[in-house]
Amino acid sequence: MKLGVTGGAGFLGAHFLQWWRRQHPQDELCNLDALTYAGSIDRLGPLPSPGRYQFWHGDVCDPAAVRRALSGCEVVVHFAAETHVDRSLADASRFLRTNIEGTHVVLQQVREGRVARLVHVSTDEVYGPILTGAVDESAPLRPRNPYAVSKAGADLLAQVFHQNYALPVLIVRPTNIFGPGQWPEKLIALAAARALQGQSVPVYGDGQQRRMWLYVDDFCSALEVVIRQGQVGSIYNIASGTEQTNLATVQAVLAAAGASAEALAFVSDRLGHDRRYAMEDQRLRALGWRPKVSWAQGLQRTVAWYQAHRAWWEPLLGASKNRRGS
Repeated sequence: MKLGVTGGAGFLGAHFLQWWRRQHPQDELCNLDALTYAGSIDRLGPLPSPGRYQFWHGDVCDPAAVRRALSGCEVVVHFAAETHVDRSLADASRFLRTNIEGTHVVLQQVREGRVARLVHVSTDEVYGPILTGAVDESAPLRPRNPYAVSKAGADLLAQVFHQNYALPVLIVRPTNIFGPGQWPEKLIALAAARALQGQSVPVYGDGQQRRMWLYVDDFCSALEVVIRQGQVGSIYNIASGTEQTNLATVQAVLAAAGASAEALAFVSDRLGHDRRYAMEDQRLRALGWRPKVSWAQGLQRTVAWYQAHRAWWEPLLGASKNRRGS
């Protein structure tokens, strides 16, 4: 099979390419990435020979680049996006362009090709804050920050292309994902990096915002299940069942890094900071998927990676100053 990925040098895209290579070494992989601040070729590590792997440097908003990179692909996974809430609050324009216009370009180019399946990677943030219980895929979209708005818009575009043009679209909405190689502006990556440097670790507001956490390998396995067994036109939440406060999350990172709890530094809350996200994912679990990596195992692996790869993340830490995830 020939598999195409947009945003394959980002955190999720790179992990997924590596995952797919391990599971299906015979498949051909195509990767389109603009290599913005959050994209890194170093994340990809050893990939197949040029005959089975192609990297295309290009913008997802460029129809010619998308058409060239995805030509002949049977399955396409669309990761390419601006993803950080704080950056969207500072300047929404890049999010609207990449996440909405870029998704439109991908949908249009896939429509003109012969792709059997297009999986659009969204986020739980499109549902907005869920103060009690958990939502399924039928819940209304109530995004409350520019990033979430742009992803909700992209979701709706994808659904329109399926409904009007019979495009074979599937949408996945994962919860917070963490793991090795995440850009150090996301909560766990930033906390690990700063703790390992002996710096203070910022926590927004009172730290009682609640999130679910899913290890990146479990996300990749869920995505494969959707590609193989998902129903075209459907949406699949990808949850984990591991929910805790941001404060508890940072405290766990500090402990794993061997840092003092005194490193915690409470800072002013950000604008529109949603108090809680929570999804149920029975639709996906009905296909047989279950997460395999526990919170403790995933955190240990993640912090160990940051301990062993200082040369990768230390030059990036300054670029993430005053930006804190989740």
